[in-house]
Amino acid sequence: MNHAALRIIRAEHEALAAMLQSITLLLAQHRRDRTEPDFALLRAMLFYIDEFPERLHHRKETELLFPMLRARGAPCADTLDKLDRDHAAGERAIRALEHALLAYEMLGEPRREAFEFALASYIDFYRAHMRAEEDVVLPAALATLDDGDWRLLDAAFAENADPLTGHAPDAVYEALFRKIVNTAPAPIGLG
Repeated sequence: MNHAALRIIRAEHEALAAMLQSITLLLAQHRRDRTEPDFALLRAMLFYIDEFPERLHHRKETELLFPMLRARGAPCADTLDKLDRDHAAGERAIRALEHALLAYEMLGEPRREAFEFALASYIDFYRAHMRAEEDVVLPAALATLDDGDWRLLDAAFAENADPLTGHAPDAVYEALFRKIVNTAPAPIGLG
């Protein structure tokens, strides 16, 4: 079956993975060049992660998809519980990462390593999180949910309109995405 919600969830996972990879590549380039990174670009990239995956994507999983699976008796309750905890921890983790970036920007080189460690931890955390969703939750959804559930999920996830998945950004986000796409390294940007 070809459900829009599944395509959107996977596309949003790919966008987040690409964003995280671009941040890693950007930092590696500046380390090699022995230059300071573009802190404004890094802030924009972390802000994107906070605004889209954290606030839109995860909220719809926690408030809609996961309860549907529980209500239908999907055999992945422990995974759903862990993913819900991950979503709550992710909000705290992105704030801690943004703070570590600010410390690096304001206090310089002595705070670089702490930021890079926090970033690596965040990336590992989210890679494992996305794997669990794709390897356990999405197959359970395909096996468990009915057509009415899918119609609700398809409509709800279609509202996300993440610009990094091919949608035009809302006017309020247009400058943010222009900055990211024009400045960040591939796979997210043209820089």
